Amino acid sequence: MRKPIIAGNWKMYKTMQEATSFMEELTGKLDRSVQADVVICPPAPYLAVLVEKSEGTPVQIGAQTMHEEDEGAFTGEVSPRMLQSIGVGLVILGHSERRQYYNETDESVNRKVKAAFAHELTPIVCVGETLEQREAEQTAEIVGSQVKKAFDGISEEDAKRAVVAYEPVWAIGTGRTATASDANEVCAHIRSVLKDLYLDETAQAVRIQYGGSVKPANIGELLAESDIDGALVGGASLDPDSFAALAEAGSHE
Repeated sequence: MRKPIIAGNWKMYKTMQEATSFMEELTGKLDRSVQADVVICPPAPYLAVLVEKSEGTPVQIGAQTMHEEDEGAFTGEVSPRMLQSIGVGLVILGHSERRQYYNETDESVNRKVKAAFAHELTPIVCVGETLEQREAEQTAEIVGSQVKKAFDGISEEDAKRAVVAYEPVWAIGTGRTATASDANEVCAHIRSVLKDLYLDETAQAVRIQYGGSVKPANIGELLAESDIDGALVGGASLDPDSFAALAEAGSHE
């Protein structure tokens, strides 16, 4: 049985005061016996403070991206070694916004996945198709290719610890969402691609999230599906009430 994982991607929102207030509110709302892995991925300047605030709570802290090198002359970047040193446990890699605005490629995502595992970070590997690709019936091909390239050279043991987030680009921040059955079909395809790369038990161990306008109103339906093991949440993760509701929903599946 895979443990659900509900992760909130704050993107470039909140001040430090808003971030700390959110954490205090959220942890006050969460049942200590919450069964899902609950993750907040805040902007980089808040990581260390929120790691400290999350101690003794059910909440884990993840980063939104990172560089693949340990150190170097990369102005503005954050390394996996830095994340590890402040107690960050997870990192989102290959988000469509990073691919679109910052020229991340399948190859650079693969280098980052390798770097994450080298520093004991759990990667949340994002894959997903555009509306044009979906309408051209290329979803399986595009998403499958992204998964294969992201996991190229990754060992069985490391792969088991990975999280994959299926985020159709056309559903991110648009209010549109794939139907639960459509989302599950792609998540099941992702698992079948992993079965081609690894042992069946490894493919079965990988947790696959759905992301794209996930909210309390649709989370239950999504998590009821066979191959959806959680959610990578954008807008609904900015409000402590809605995110707590999502975390609790993940605990009851």
